[in-house]
Amino acid sequence: MFMPKDTAISVKNVFKTFRIPHEKISSLRGAFVGMFKHKTYEEFQALNNVSFEVKKGEFFGIIGRNGSGKSTLLKVLAGIYQPDSGSVEVNGMISPFLELGIGFNPELSGRDNVYLNATVLGLTRKQIDKKFDSIVAFSELERFIDQKLKNYSSGMQVRLAFAVSIHANRDILLMDEVLAVGDSNFQSKCIAEFEEYKKMGKTIILITHDNITIEKYCDRVLLLRNGKSELLSGAKEAIRRYAVENYHDISSGHSQSGRYFQGDVEFSDYSIHGPERNAFLEKGKKFFISWSILAKRKVRDLVVGAMFEVNRFENIFGIHSIQRDRPVFIPKLDRGEKCQVTISGTLPLNPGVYFLRFYAVSQKKGENYFTTLLSEEYDQPIIVYGKDDNFWGPIFIPDSSVKIKLI
Repeated sequence: MFMPKDTAISVKNVFKTFRIPHEKISSLRGAFVGMFKHKTYEEFQALNNVSFEVKKGEFFGIIGRNGSGKSTLLKVLAGIYQPDSGSVEVNGMISPFLELGIGFNPELSGRDNVYLNATVLGLTRKQIDKKFDSIVAFSELERFIDQKLKNYSSGMQVRLAFAVSIHANRDILLMDEVLAVGDSNFQSKCIAEFEEYKKMGKTIILITHDNITIEKYCDRVLLLRNGKSELLSGAKEAIRRYAVENYHDISSGHSQSGRYFQGDVEFSDYSIHGPERNAFLEKGKKFFISWSILAKRKVRDLVVGAMFEVNRFENIFGIHSIQRDRPVFIPKLDRGEKCQVTISGTLPLNPGVYFLRFYAVSQKKGENYFTTLLSEEYDQPIIVYGKDDNFWGPIFIPDSSVKIKLI
């Protein structure tokens, strides 16, 4: 099959189905008895007629809910799984980083695992010797390189595996949730390496639930849904479509509910809606948020509020009970007592995908009842609609005035 020279990967009409046995075998006796039983299976179609192409030098993202087929697709691209039907053509050498522990032996030292994993990726002993110091330096594991891998934390293992994958110097880099484990410094280092890969004309395919990384770095994004290719577009449109579909999948009616607690108060039964009491939120229009607060012990002088975020802890707009001329406190809640909170305002957000965090803090000196509830831990986003005519950022300030004087 002919593939253009500027194409790194071509996937056409790929299907992949797994057979899941109904009976679970947990002992040697069970395995022996099972040999004489009729086995029944359930079929799970992980990939259903998926087609797309990735250009050379492209930073390509794959998103979708858990179970949508993302990791299966990457394993098909890496040659770990063979598709049931369809074709996959790869123009170049692949360096896969798909799961923590693949290609590693926990009983061997970090040093031995570098040589083992790099050999699996196709490097010769001489090439590994030349790159070894650089691999270890990148992983920042010099002190631990001769310890057994089973004594490493998951973050340390990820750093070592990523360092080997990067130094394999392949044409195509496959990354499955590499940013999900590790501290912020390591994540920044990964992103810096991604950018260097792009400059060198290498191809990167990334699976992540981090929408900010997807939007900032990916040229195009494939959205998978139940094993099918739902959308192939620019990053911003794919993220918005993903969020809208999640909203319709998870929400029931026009309100959202959750029950998470941390500390002395518990939140539950929250909802957000527009002026027509539906889930349609529009830029510059009125919005209403309500939720319940249950005291786990006696609390007093509570200030309550809600914060809109674009990702975890990245606050961009908040509204709370003391920001007006007449502040509102919850003076006291006894243990087991519950109250309902409603806050309203004009929505100053440009169209996009946001998440909502609720909080309660005490204004009483010496007391602190801080607790948060995030809108279903990012499985249930808040969608804002309207005309996106402010390209400076997510905040829209309709009453601002600007004066320009030429001298």
